[in-house]
Amino acid sequence: MAREKAKKAAISEEARPIGTGLQPGDVPFDRALRPTNFDDYIGQKQHKDNLRVFVQAARARGEALDHLLLCGPPGLGKTTLAQILAHEMGVQLHMTTGPVVEHKGALAGLLTKLGPNDILFIDEIHRLNAVVEESLYLGMDEFRIDVMTGEGAFASAIQIAIAPFTLVGATTRTGLLTAPLFSRFGHHIRLDFYTVDELASIVTRSARLLEIAISPEAALTIAERSRGTPRVANRLLRRVRDFAQVLGTGAIDVPTVTQSCRRLDIDASGFDVMDRRLLRIIIDDYGGGPVGVETLAAAIGEPRDTVEDVYEPYLLQQGYLGRTPRGRVATRKAYEHLGIAAPPRDGALELWPRESSVGESEN
Repeated sequence: MAREKAKKAAISEEARPIGTGLQPGDVPFDRALRPTNFDDYIGQKQHKDNLRVFVQAARARGEALDHLLLCGPPGLGKTTLAQILAHEMGVQLHMTTGPVVEHKGALAGLLTKLGPNDILFIDEIHRLNAVVEESLYLGMDEFRIDVMTGEGAFASAIQIAIAPFTLVGATTRTGLLTAPLFSRFGHHIRLDFYTVDELASIVTRSARLLEIAISPEAALTIAERSRGTPRVANRLLRRVRDFAQVLGTGAIDVPTVTQSCRRLDIDASGFDVMDRRLLRIIIDDYGGGPVGVETLAAAIGEPRDTVEDVYEPYLLQQGYLGRTPRGRVATRKAYEHLGIAAPPRDGALELWPRESSVGESEN
């Protein structure tokens, strides 16, 4: 049974969309490139500085860190931060995902094997089922769990003490967390997209670890096409390395990056085929919007969650897409990026007339 569950989990990892997780061949490279301490971690300076303080204070008192919630789009470093926290605290890191913890017994097994001040990292914590989540409250608050024995009239609860621990939860959908669980985290960290300069530093560091010769200008070019996400930057670096090795001298320069991205259908803003298709559907088929997210998901042939979690965050953050109560709209910046003449509007996100054929609400 355990072997089957592990196999299913591995299959689900491989089935993730490109923007939401690692591809099978990326796993060993990803582990090799991840920083192990705060000094090597690039970006998120304010959060990093605050976490340094929390770690130093907890170690001075000999206590576990307070429970932490890490939220933000995929690929921004939530898992990496959890690994760094364990390393800086000098404790063990235990990793799992929300869907894997299917029942109270699985949760009890995880909590009872934790050592003093260890860190339990639960990725996609919003996907915990309600029964497991309610059982987790007691562990977070009082460091004990209740185990039921017997059945019917002979049932009784046995309280088992567990070692003080830190729960680090990671989620891409903060809105799906219940209020009781959200309020139990002592500190919430919202990871932001990285700047181009930060990504260029990450690309340079990764190239050095992979023993790839790369010019500063090429690292900057890769950073500009990485959608503000370190995971995308590292993945693009490896693909460019392949082209440089087979079609060039092995060293990466700007022409090599440009040629590689052209063959991968990645433009100067980091948009791939699906990003451009999404914007073109809004502009060409729905007059620039508004168009409901369900309609948009059906038009591009992707689930709504994929649209909201994978494609929209970067487009929204960079100002190519807008959310309104009546649906998604393309901004003037999207028209300019696609080389389409924008219709006259009073404001960048002003809605089309009320008689638009798409009356579907955003939700």
